[in-house]
Amino acid sequence: MVREFKLPDVGEGVAEGEIVAWLVETGDTVEEDQPVAEVETDKAVVDVPSPVNGTVQEIRAEEGEMVPVGDVIITFAVEGEDETDATGQEESTETRTDTATETDADGAEGEAAQAGAEAGQGGEVSTADGRVFAAPSARRLAREQGIDIATVEGSGPGGRVSEHDVRAAAEGGASEAGEAAEDDGTGGEEVTSAVSDVSDEAGTTAESGGAAGGGAGQASAPSAADRDRTLAAPATRRLAEEAGVDIDHVPTDEERDGEAFVSPAAVEAYAEAQQEAQAADTAAIAAGESGAGAQEERIPYRGVRRTIGQQMEASKFTAPHVTHHDEVDVTELVETRGELKEVAAERGISLSYMPFVMKACVAALREFPMVNAMLDEESEEIVQKKYYNVGVAAATDAGLMVPVVGDAGNKTLLQLASEMNELVEKARERSISREEMQGGTFTITNVGAIGGEYATPIVNHPEVAILALGAIKEKPRVVDGEVVPRHVMTVSLSFDHRVLDGAIAAQFTNKVEEYLEHPNRLLLE
Repeated sequence: MVREFKLPDVGEGVAEGEIVAWLVETGDTVEEDQPVAEVETDKAVVDVPSPVNGTVQEIRAEEGEMVPVGDVIITFAVEGEDETDATGQEESTETRTDTATETDADGAEGEAAQAGAEAGQGGEVSTADGRVFAAPSARRLAREQGIDIATVEGSGPGGRVSEHDVRAAAEGGASEAGEAAEDDGTGGEEVTSAVSDVSDEAGTTAESGGAAGGGAGQASAPSAADRDRTLAAPATRRLAEEAGVDIDHVPTDEERDGEAFVSPAAVEAYAEAQQEAQAADTAAIAAGESGAGAQEERIPYRGVRRTIGQQMEASKFTAPHVTHHDEVDVTELVETRGELKEVAAERGISLSYMPFVMKACVAALREFPMVNAMLDEESEEIVQKKYYNVGVAAATDAGLMVPVVGDAGNKTLLQLASEMNELVEKARERSISREEMQGGTFTITNVGAIGGEYATPIVNHPEVAILALGAIKEKPRVVDGEVVPRHVMTVSLSFDHRVLDGAIAAQFTNKVEEYLEHPNRLLLE
């Protein structure tokens, strides 16, 4: 009997994963729970175990391929398993998305034609129950612009309406109004008509792509959508897989239950346009028309890298950032750490400056609880955290990861050092779990480890502040009226100005500096 194995949700809420490597080959015998593949999610690389004892019959996904959760990636030949039962299991484990759309597949084309007529039935951008997904800021902007948000087409996951969508709708409305005014005001039908004709022709040519043949511009690659979730029938997914197309990239105007729906025709059109564009690029390179192409390498923007980018973008364009810079004399800290370093080493713990900074930050956070908070945008409430989970940004080969040391307020210096070292090592080995990078309330990043002094770090949203440490360097300072060399470290605190005022940020930074200048005071914490 053949048992199909679908990519499971290897992390909380993961929608897809990249097959990094297959650990088995066709014909291999496997045992239950034996890792068969390495899959990279948006946070880490995890092993996917076999669900059965059996023999690998077919591997259905290539290494480097992005696979939606729920798609079959491998099949096993299993002895003694009843075929009927297995088939029933397969059908019962179809994802909700596939099940929901499969019955609609045959009638998709016809229903698409009725979409306009049905607009009033459910609302194009609202959910089945009529709700519209939108952030409070987008709703507020819509009210300010006098726009009914239910009429705005959302470009986010599940049709979520963003501020950008509202602005686009506002600009579109203004543009239409302006065009109408022009038409009414000129009275010169020939002039207006001529402009319209040229515009229309250009648009028609662009839309028709390479159908007319000839021009290099006609072979440009189609704009790919970038959705996190797409509804499609299983047959459509197979078609996309066979064509080498990521179904989340296929442009579509269709929706089902408020989410993007892709039909076979859309997949075929997108695949064909991509092939034409690739053929044109290949021909151009062969003809020596693109010398730069040979000097470039294209790296897929996905997995951890894409997640980092999306997180940074969301933080930067959600929270108004301000960065407070300062210097702190850490001469005493250098001496203290030098004394304790050997003691820690005898206990098998590497003691860096970071645990001292963590304790200093926790002590300061206790005095300034607004820094240890988050802004709940949905309920429009500031949530102050009474616990201290400190994230420590770590550079890895896959990008920046932020392991979180939980309950840092109740741990000793060596406990912080030991736990942080372990988590950072796991992050660099890509073996860290998703849970070990969640729940942070404040983040510290050490740019000085690479040699920098000042930075403008981006807040680890939804936290409200992040502290960047610069390199410790000897600099001249005036002590008791004399210029002497001292160890000086720079600090940069970026914060969400919606929650924190500059005065609080400066006072918090001063308190951290106070503890770092006099590390013995940390003994009282």
